[in-house]
Amino acid sequence: MPGNDERWLDAAAGPVVRPYALTQGRTRHSGEAFDLVATVTATSSRFGVPGGLGPEHIAVLQLAQRPSTVVDLASDVDLPLGVVRILLGDLRELGLVIIQAPVPMMARQVDRDTLREVLHGLRGL
Repeated sequence: MPGNDERWLDAAAGPVVRPYALTQGRTRHSGEAFDLVATVTATSSRFGVPGGLGPEHIAVLQLAQRPSTVVDLASDVDLPLGVVRILLGDLRELGLVIIQAPVPMMARQVDRDTLREVLHGLRGL
């Protein structure tokens, strides 16, 4: 009789559990859209696993203990990006993760006049 790992893997076809099975047939997550480079952070380092979460949800939640992007999480759990987005949507609905949009480049740039004033203030010290 094949072992657990052998039952879920087919040498020719790959994993037996397909992405649509992991997402229960959903192709989109519910709630507000988020970017692929959005930062995902777990809301608590100690979480009780609510019923209904699969092992994939738990794996994503554990990786989100440190802030990470959506793309990095997908790479780390070795699942398709679309599946990870749906899993993250589920976790966000349960309040287990926060997904923050990236800061636009224009907001990061500092005005030259502001830098000049800071430099003059430092020289005055």
